[in-house]
Amino acid sequence: MSLGAAEDDSASEIHIPADIDWHMLDKSKFFFLGAALFSGVSAALYPIVVLKTRQQVSPTQVSCFNMSFNIMRYEGFRGFYRGFGTSLMGTIPARALYMAALEVTKSSVGTATVRLGCSDTTATAIANAAAGLSSAMAAQLVWTPIDVVSQRLMVQGCQNSNNRNILPNVSSCRYSNGLDAFRKILVADGPTGLYRGFGISILTYAPSNAVWWASYSVAHRLIWGGYGCHMSKKDESDVSGGCSYRPNSKAVVAVQGLSAAMASGVSAIITMPLDTIKTRLQVLDGEENGQRRPLTILQTVRNLVKEGGLAACYRGLGPRWASMSMSATTMITTYEFLKRLSTKSQESLT
Repeated sequence: MSLGAAEDDSASEIHIPADIDWHMLDKSKFFFLGAALFSGVSAALYPIVVLKTRQQVSPTQVSCFNMSFNIMRYEGFRGFYRGFGTSLMGTIPARALYMAALEVTKSSVGTATVRLGCSDTTATAIANAAAGLSSAMAAQLVWTPIDVVSQRLMVQGCQNSNNRNILPNVSSCRYSNGLDAFRKILVADGPTGLYRGFGISILTYAPSNAVWWASYSVAHRLIWGGYGCHMSKKDESDVSGGCSYRPNSKAVVAVQGLSAAMASGVSAIITMPLDTIKTRLQVLDGEENGQRRPLTILQTVRNLVKEGGLAACYRGLGPRWASMSMSATTMITTYEFLKRLSTKSQESLT
């Protein structure tokens, strides 16, 4: 499958850089460089994830500014990186699973759909949606326990502020680090405690990834179609009246970034309520007969409805949209750069 070239009715040709398939990659370089590059991306965007998580579990609406001010005032800069070490350790294997499942599925499904007679655009959208679905499901096997531990660490600092009741349902258990949290959760709740919200995570991230990758591929082609046609009009036409446009690296990155931001907006709006429910299931406890117990999905939904109806499900939408857009834009440009760095030499491919 290739984005290779797209032609319009006026015979103008847009030379889009070709896709790099799974068999063309040096796997060791791909995973090693991927771990380093995406660790840097995670570090840059982690504070936004902390803000989003705390807004989602708060019983009242708290603005990003007030939340940031309280974190800086009562916890210092380190408050924005609570649980980051744990998150980073989990990101590396989860990202490796994600990228492997993504590329293998995209290549396999893309080839199959083309053989079935689908157009290149349709085949690309289907392959990207299937790849997003399978990669999210594979990554959640590793990511859910890491998510549970890191989110517990993210929110426990909230009780240090002068408003001690800001998160009344957060477990009173204190964790000194990720390993301590892992051990205490395992002792208190068993292995199921580490997989709290696994089902809702699959229901959140699998459709979200499928929507994102499908939206990205469609947006990518639409933008190239419009942008490339516009730019080609500035070039000299050949004798037959056709024209050609070959984008430079800046144009490629700009189109990738804009496509990623558009896809993130669609995905964030569709899946935000599920993400809020998932976060609360993983972090908050209920109380029954004087004992703390994990909340059920039904209890979580009821609590959200009582607190603010549908609007409560969209608490943290701003940080999540910003996080997804910046993460996706950085991810896709880094990811395409990573694939080109990891491409085998021509001698190895022949």
